[in-house]
Amino acid sequence: MARLPAVSRAAAGPLMKLMYAYAKRQFGEVPEPFAVLAHHRKLFTAAAVHEGMANRAANVLPAAVRDLAVYRVAWVVGCSWCVDFGSMLHRLKGLDEAQLREIADYATSPVYNDDQRAAIAYADAMTSDPTEITDEQVADLERRFGRAGLVELTYEIGLENMRSRTYSALGITAQGFNSGDACRVPWAGQST
Repeated sequence: MARLPAVSRAAAGPLMKLMYAYAKRQFGEVPEPFAVLAHHRKLFTAAAVHEGMANRAANVLPAAVRDLAVYRVAWVVGCSWCVDFGSMLHRLKGLDEAQLREIADYATSPVYNDDQRAAIAYADAMTSDPTEITDEQVADLERRFGRAGLVELTYEIGLENMRSRTYSALGITAQGFNSGDACRVPWAGQST
């Protein structure tokens, strides 16, 4: 259960009710982060606009590269909601769900190509604290994806770090958007 209660539809203002209806139509139910962020209408609106714009702008990288890097961040941070929702999005885009089940072994698993491995390793380097990015890693990613692709990958990984850490801090957990093994998350102190 989230550390803050969700704002119910009955308690939501007119704008929130519209956003709830849109989200329910899009995803089958209102994502809990929407309902928790609704406690701060202006930040909720800013986040919704930002997410929409970022989603439309992120079109340089192949989805199979970008989405795996984003999923890895959620998995490493341990945000079960982000893993759950990300698994659903991965499936709906027709991407390889076997890759989600193999994410712990991305460096050696045959289900990944070299571009995907490089992007996932970058996600790990950006998510570590302190970050562990090297000049060689950035140069390699620029060669693979171009400057715009590198910026997109960096931005999307940073955005998922913000999402995962925010939702984890607020105690928002898996909501059941996706079922199966892909949603298993290694929590701090547990082995993978």
